[in-house]
Amino acid sequence: MKLHTKIFVGLLAGGLSGLAVNWLASGAPWVKWVDTNIAGPLGQIFLRLLLMTVVPLVFTSITLGVAQLGDIRRVGRIGVRSLGYFFLSTLISAVIGIVLVNLVRPGVGVPLEVRQQLLDAYRGQVAGPSGGGAPVKIVPANPIQAAANLDMLGIIFFALVFGAALTLIPEERARPLVRVLDAVGDAIAKIIGLAMHLAPVGVFGLIFVVTSLLGWDIVRKLLTYVLVVLTGLLIHGAVSLSLLVRFLGGLNPLVFWRRITPSIITAFTTSSSNATLPTNIAVAEQELKIPPKIAGFVLSLGSTMCHNGTALYEGVTVLFLAQLFGVNLTLGQQVVAIVLSVMTAAGTAGVPGGSLAPLMIVCVGVGIPPEVVGVVYGVERILDMSRTTLNVCGDLTAAVYVARTESDWDPRAVTGAVGLAPAA
Repeated sequence: MKLHTKIFVGLLAGGLSGLAVNWLASGAPWVKWVDTNIAGPLGQIFLRLLLMTVVPLVFTSITLGVAQLGDIRRVGRIGVRSLGYFFLSTLISAVIGIVLVNLVRPGVGVPLEVRQQLLDAYRGQVAGPSGGGAPVKIVPANPIQAAANLDMLGIIFFALVFGAALTLIPEERARPLVRVLDAVGDAIAKIIGLAMHLAPVGVFGLIFVVTSLLGWDIVRKLLTYVLVVLTGLLIHGAVSLSLLVRFLGGLNPLVFWRRITPSIITAFTTSSSNATLPTNIAVAEQELKIPPKIAGFVLSLGSTMCHNGTALYEGVTVLFLAQLFGVNLTLGQQVVAIVLSVMTAAGTAGVPGGSLAPLMIVCVGVGIPPEVVGVVYGVERILDMSRTTLNVCGDLTAAVYVARTESDWDPRAVTGAVGLAPAA
């Protein structure tokens, strides 16, 4: 049985058994005992395995990203255009998610008694937003202390500076450290992969706890949350990416979406940008007629740094959790959530479940303890498949844009396309 099937079985079993217990024995002492001593620990062990990867993951991914791509003279105009497009499309995606969740407010309206039950289930894990936010606090006086306190803005700042410093020393001096950081990043990705093998049991425990306590109230909230995320992903794909393809890439969006169908199917079924990369490159070269040099560079870079769907998912999830637990985030804190979503999405591991650790980072950045992501993890699988699909589609739109601006590629070379004239 494939892992995603096991996760779905765990979700279904945990949800149904939790609902049954809530219906038949709501408030019974033994239910609380099971939640506290069996189901709860199963879910928390799984979450803590992911949480322990947060600091090394964000440090290695951002440092390596800057160290390997920070030398603009070496990367050249193709790299600059690629990174600029990645940032623009990811920022648009994150803003769409934040706006949508503020309009729908899926976590608002929970009855006070239900919210109290939820707070009791996560006693000691929910706090108000941290009082930080002054620009000077972004610069950590002690990066080790910042890591111990999960001060993610401080860690990210230090990683950016450290990566930039590596580009300013001789390459032969920097290369050994880059190799070490690369190996650390691979090891962390492997730990995440190993933790995912516990996901079916963890999902069972997490969803059982919330459904046994809250019954259908939490199920309805989670379904609304899922619809908000899926709607945001659909809007960004059908509207934002289509407009970018049309006006920056010069290609008819209908032709674009029709041509990249193999990539969409592969991404949705594998939930992995890395696993979809070979298909993506083949589709770009054969279906979109993009030069191999452009396709290979942009798509390889995009599979690591261009995660539109992940940024949208993180922003929506953090605000949903804040609404659910009654934590009021100011406009400034929501802007921080957008910035962190964009930055952490760029370092997300391109494997199933790779967005969980970055999601915890965004939670910490706005003062929401990362453990509470357990509330939404039960519905993670369908969102993982959907956001990975958008990530992959965003990579291909970037390849179209770069090909049009940095090569002699003509949109009209795509059979059946009715595109604009190629850019000079």
